[in-house]
Amino acid sequence: MKLNEMKPKAGSVKRRKRLGRGNASGHGTFSGRGCKGQGQRKSGNVRPGFEGGQTPLINRLPKLRGFKNPVRIDFQIVNVGNLNDFKDGEEVNIQTLLAKGLVSRKDVPVKALGNGKLTSKIVLKVQKASKTAKAKIVAAGGKIL
Repeated sequence: MKLNEMKPKAGSVKRRKRLGRGNASGHGTFSGRGCKGQGQRKSGNVRPGFEGGQTPLINRLPKLRGFKNPVRIDFQIVNVGNLNDFKDGEEVNIQTLLAKGLVSRKDVPVKALGNGKLTSKIVLKVQKASKTAKAKIVAAGGKIL
């Protein structure tokens, strides 16, 4: 290979469009700008979002107020009243909850809440639990890990 023999890859180089060089060139008369109107004028390029003087879409939409916390963690909720299905001494974790259909996803953390009555002595392994949930589990003879 020699430097004078090198050529660009086929189709990678496009010829420049020569505007206003007569009708035979295919780009004469209006030079690809169409007939009349704002786009044909020399300074007819308008900024993005400009709608010819009409109130632009970005101004017509309402502003979103407030703040969205980017590090917020959404928990899947399980009430202690739903944990009566488990036997005494059984370990309850996200896999067992998923198998019983009490939670829908294994990659989202679980929080136990104290709604309902607990009768079975279970060992609960979840990411979070409310004070009332902890109190009810311990009162029933179970443990929270």
